[in-house]
Parts: sequence; structure tokens; C-alpha cells
Amino acid sequence: MVVLGADHGGFCLKEAVKAYLEKNSIAYHDYGCYSEESVDYALFASKVAYDVAEGRAEKGILCCGTGIGISIAANKVKGIRAAVCTNEFCADATRRHNDANILCMGGRVIDEETAVKLTKIFLETPFEGGRHARRIAQIKEIEDGEKL
Repeated sequence: MVVLGADHGGFCLKEAVKAYLEKNSIAYHDYGCYSEESVDYALFASKVAYDVAEGRAEKGILCCGTGIGISIAANKVKGIRAAVCTNEFCADATRRHNDANILCMGGRVIDEETAVKLTKIFLETPFEGGRHARRIAQIKEIEDGEKL
């Protein structure tokens, strides 16, 4: 399952992603927001990030105005690797090399068509492992308070 969240700045992207998921029969849960009325992004980042970190969802997608604020909030949750992506190369690389588990996008940065393309790539691209697994292990060590 995929979990979705957005603030007002990412609402339209989230709705486009949701339509793509529905069209392709991909299970999802939408934590909101549900309009373009101003809301705080940390609430939605927290809900999505904890669902992913605790195994209730395989991946998450978060959208705000830039993708940056919501990614910073999501990355505060242990086990989360939330990546802001603005193009197809980044969406592919963040899955293959970083094993990102949350895709973050900005409604003031990319259009809805691009958001759907990035979502498709993010959901379909596997983690390569190999040398990249060592790097993910190092990230986990940092999360556990170890200095490298």
C-alpha cells in the first residue's frame, strides 16, 4: 500500500497522483489535506512517515509547495528516507541507490503530469543493493546515534 499526504501547496499534485493510483488499481490511503486551504505540512509528513516506518505502508508520497519542508519533517522519523525529486533521473536514482521509501514533490516546482511520471518511476524501480546497501547501513548507523 502507498500512503499519501500533502499540504495546500501540494494538494493538486497529490490529487493527480491519487487519480493515477486509482486508474492503475494501486492500493493507497490519503491522509489529506483535502483542499487548497492553508494547513501545516508536518502533520501530514508525520502520518505518512510513521505508516511507512512501522510497516503499515510500503511507500509514501508527500507533496508541499517545494517538497523540501515536508521531506525534512518526514526524515525526522527513524527509518525514513524521504527524497525530493523534480525529474525522472532523480526518481529513478533515489530508488536504485538510496532505497528511498517516501517520494516528495513540490506543487510550485513541477506540474501534475511530471508528478505522475515520477510516481510511476518511484513505485516501479527496485533498490539495486550491492555497494548501495553498505551506504544505507551507514545511514542507519547515523540514525542510531553512531558517529561514522
